[in-house]
Amino acid sequence: MALAPPIVLALPLGVVLAPAGVGAQNLASLPPLPAAVGLPQLQEQVSCPALQQRIAAAVGSEAPVWSVSVADAGGRLLADLNGRQPRLPASNQKLVSTAFALDRLGPDYRLSTKLWRLSDGSLRLTGEGDPDFGLEQLRRFAKLALGSGGGPGSPTGPIRLQLVEEPPQRWWPAGWSPADRAEEYGAPITRLAVTSNAVEMAVANPPNRLKLLLGRELSAQGGQAQISLISAQASPDPGAVLLHEEPSLSMLGLISVANIHSHNFTAEVLLRQASGSWDLATARAAATQWLQAQGLPMAGVNVADGSGLDRANRLTSRLLAALLLRMAYHPYARDYQASMAITGQRGTLRKLYKGTELEGRFHGKTGTISGVRSISGILASSAGPRYVSMISNGASDPNQTIGRILRQVQNTSLCPPAP
Repeated sequence: MALAPPIVLALPLGVVLAPAGVGAQNLASLPPLPAAVGLPQLQEQVSCPALQQRIAAAVGSEAPVWSVSVADAGGRLLADLNGRQPRLPASNQKLVSTAFALDRLGPDYRLSTKLWRLSDGSLRLTGEGDPDFGLEQLRRFAKLALGSGGGPGSPTGPIRLQLVEEPPQRWWPAGWSPADRAEEYGAPITRLAVTSNAVEMAVANPPNRLKLLLGRELSAQGGQAQISLISAQASPDPGAVLLHEEPSLSMLGLISVANIHSHNFTAEVLLRQASGSWDLATARAAATQWLQAQGLPMAGVNVADGSGLDRANRLTSRLLAALLLRMAYHPYARDYQASMAITGQRGTLRKLYKGTELEGRFHGKTGTISGVRSISGILASSAGPRYVSMISNGASDPNQTIGRILRQVQNTSLCPPAP
């Protein structure tokens, strides 16, 4: 049987597409890209039969529920078991949204929450979903708002403050179950989120909570306010003046929160900001187009959300291994790898394989929802990095199987170096 043409992993790195909403001035502030690099190609044919056999033995009779792909830094597909089979990826979906955001927005990008004075003298609070926005920042905004009118003894009466927010139908991806939406990890995705819209459990109505907290803070500081909600789709005031801005963590901090700690809210915000739209359908389409532009294997892939909680997501282990390899040649490769958990040391991998030969050797992202276990990342070996993706949908003891596979991949004697 004739082999399909090899998969090209990336376009020339000198080509930069500006994301929607990011102007030339912002792009000019980013570090210059290095010269274009001739990237390797991920081969279609498995080149390490010994490793292929070991992986088949590691999964045993559960092979139908597993997908495993392993590539080396030269683009060789060392082993591949059901690598083209689309599966539920759980939080491995975050590897897509964080790569997309890092590439489109750059490592210096920060989310912002802003207070504006409008041309009619009223105030407006806008946000971009900063996951760390909390009560301390809210107090500062209340103080600044009172300083602009409506403070103690003010003859002008209460300040008029608008909160700009998305409509409720955009707060959750459609595929998030009602049970998930009630939990902290399934909190609604809004632009003005205090403590990521979660207090032990999800906050059911974030704008109402924000109005309550802000009203209390204004009152505690001796002021009054008429607080109203307006749509994020409302036309901006061309005469608005920026009074104050609160920036978020840097991009590295944000993608680390998403990948190391598997924070769903942050991953969802990054997907939307990278696409330039808080309409999820638009954001999903932009992420899919970005993946296609990288030359990745897209058959069967469906991007349903940014976090992996939507049961309509479908990724393949072949796509994830190729994405990891493509990002290894990206100008911001170090940031991407630094955003991942580490076996036996930090994040969602801190308790796995501690005290074994795998401790500290694997940077990766885990994923877990009912019936799904996935791990994809970069394994350090004596022959260089190995780009590994493993997805199981229905395995009985996935952590043990994952450990067995990683140890086989680490055994470089199985795979002779390329000529």
